[in-house]
Amino acid sequence: MTDLRLGSMVVEDRGTGTPVIMVHGLGGTSNSFQTMIDVLENYRVIRPDIPGSGRSSYRPGRGGIEGMVQMLRNLLKALGENCCHFVGHSMGTLICQHLAASLPCSVKSLTLFGPMLEPPPQARVALKERADKARREGMTGIADIISSSSISAKSLSDSPVISSLVRESILRQKPEDYAVLCEALSESKAAKHEAIKCPTLLVVGDADQITPIEMAKSLSEKILHSRVEIIKDVGHWPLVENVEKSKKILFDHLKLVEEKTGENNG
Repeated sequence: MTDLRLGSMVVEDRGTGTPVIMVHGLGGTSNSFQTMIDVLENYRVIRPDIPGSGRSSYRPGRGGIEGMVQMLRNLLKALGENCCHFVGHSMGTLICQHLAASLPCSVKSLTLFGPMLEPPPQARVALKERADKARREGMTGIADIISSSSISAKSLSDSPVISSLVRESILRQKPEDYAVLCEALSESKAAKHEAIKCPTLLVVGDADQITPIEMAKSLSEKILHSRVEIIKDVGHWPLVENVEKSKKILFDHLKLVEEKTGENNG
């Protein structure tokens, strides 16, 4: 495994084969996808900490979601890759959608966990309030709320460690950087879905209150080659709430796309 640095952004790069770029969500890091790594052993797996998250500090002038999309364009160029699979979670799914719409030749497929259309009005207000809270009070209160409200009741009762993992991920964010990302998401717009041409899998938990099933179905109606996969008893963090199911869904989708494009990654 190699850690790369592109400006302020730290990127994990491991393996060989068709590249898979994994884009985490608000409050996440490259570790959000750690549970998926063993099913991707025949791929080149590229996991950035988006600026303002994890090991990547925020740099002023990034320009919201569009700035994050440009970050991915720069990453593709730096890595020398022309066409990749993209996997996103939450806010990362919105970034991936915008990239696929603006640079369709570079996106072989999309696998979107907790897929986001765009924040509804009440969520935009809540995100701005959360940004203010982070600046005033730090991350502890936010981490407590998200770790208890964004996963399913079954996950909370059966596997308390899941709540701990989510809480730790949120708690490790720098308050100002997290606030800036909250504001970027609050101002984001939906991608031009008619421009997305690649096979797209939308994965949603049936107990997800942040990006609910209805949002995934609405996205599926807008993206031509897309389908929805629903995971039972899962909230907004399927990658840790139901690891085995999430791994199978991801592996099967990538394998199907590879077979249809005439490539074989085992």
